[in-house]
Amino acid sequence: MSNPRGFIEIERQEPTYRPAENRIKDFEEVENFLYLAPEDILKQAERCMDCGIPFCHGSGCPLCNVIPEFNELVVQGHWQAALDILLSTNDFPEFTGRICPAPCETACTAGLNCSPVTIRQIELAIIEKGFEAGWIKPEQPIIRTGKKVAVVGSGPAGMAVANRLNKQGHTVTLFERDNYAGGLLRYGIPDFKLAKKIVQRRVDLMSAEGVKFETGVAIGTDMSLDLLQRKFDAVCLCGGSGAPRDLPIPGRELNGIHFAMDFLHQQNCRNSDEIIKGDEILATGKKVVVIGGGDTGSDCVGTSIRQGAASVMQIEIMPKPPEERPEATPWPQWPYQLRTSSSHKEGCERRWNIASKSFSGNDKVEQINAIEVEWSMNNGLPGKLSEVAGSEFVIEADLILLAMGFIGPADKAMYDAAGLAYDNRGNIATDANGMSAVDGIFAAGDIVSGPSLVVRGIDTGRKLAEAVNDYLAN
Repeated sequence: MSNPRGFIEIERQEPTYRPAENRIKDFEEVENFLYLAPEDILKQAERCMDCGIPFCHGSGCPLCNVIPEFNELVVQGHWQAALDILLSTNDFPEFTGRICPAPCETACTAGLNCSPVTIRQIELAIIEKGFEAGWIKPEQPIIRTGKKVAVVGSGPAGMAVANRLNKQGHTVTLFERDNYAGGLLRYGIPDFKLAKKIVQRRVDLMSAEGVKFETGVAIGTDMSLDLLQRKFDAVCLCGGSGAPRDLPIPGRELNGIHFAMDFLHQQNCRNSDEIIKGDEILATGKKVVVIGGGDTGSDCVGTSIRQGAASVMQIEIMPKPPEERPEATPWPQWPYQLRTSSSHKEGCERRWNIASKSFSGNDKVEQINAIEVEWSMNNGLPGKLSEVAGSEFVIEADLILLAMGFIGPADKAMYDAAGLAYDNRGNIATDANGMSAVDGIFAAGDIVSGPSLVVRGIDTGRKLAEAVNDYLAN
């Protein structure tokens, strides 16, 4: 530790954003990701204290990034050594450095008494310096094993599986139903949070290292899962949790009610000059209501504003979280507290404790018939839900976007035909080694865990690659 008083004497520098009045006019990245000069990054890294047990990479980071070590190397100016340590645990720091909510920071020991270290910013600075300096170059495996692996789905988990298995010398083919690889990174997360050139840069690097990308190929339609089993020595399913949670209330059949991911997917296609399939979903000039208060809902808010919505409201059935960390989720746990995204700050009304009872309209939706709800609290966390008698009210809406999460894989007919089993939540069931109920078919990511963070997808992909490597060695 170069500066024992760094976390006391040096103030945390928060990420900055482009002015809202400018950024809502385009889909460019809103955060000034590389706003800190190298000398400022060094100062921020000095805030990393000698805490003895670094909860940041134990309790905080799912990848167990070796955070204190790469922070110290940055302080000493050993950027390439810091990069080597970072890449030893994280295949794609350029993604997590941009879109991860940084559970490492909420577990930072410095955060007990002052502000946590800006770990995400330091991580991003390291990886981008690596690309800029030319330290990150394509490296083909010295020896090929002769084993062939198919990876289905090119999201964070699929890309991590493919990347690791290729480095271990196996011949990997990654199948993606969309036109470009990246999965959720490419088609789910808006460009204003993650520029697609960043995703393509990593895809190009992996391709140069030997990973074969087969895009525009839908397994189960264009090619059967059975054929993959016969052509490859192992199959890794990483198709994500693509079945959205619906809201089956009266009026659901009206036009103008769509799933959030369909809306976001279309806009990402527009930004890439891809052809939109089906009827276009646009917020332009409309009163938009987003049902669901999570990250997907926030993405719908920012996208609707950029499309020129007349108004945007986001409603959530859960109560409004507290502004500060409550006692119910003490350090180093992920805190249950209010989070306001850059999209919310661009012009959005947010309401909590709202339940939708029905949709009304003449062929096309015109309003939501809603009611207020209240929650009993259990140790500082929401407990039992009840409706508030006489609190019924109406919300006018031309476009309703359902962003209430996901309930499992979207291609269950294919998995049923293959003989795969499910857990009690409807996800693909696997053993401790990531093997499904069918020998040679593995699974990782949201298809197994349910919806989760990008960083957890990368982690499960890395772990599955090790298990598949062991399987192929036997």
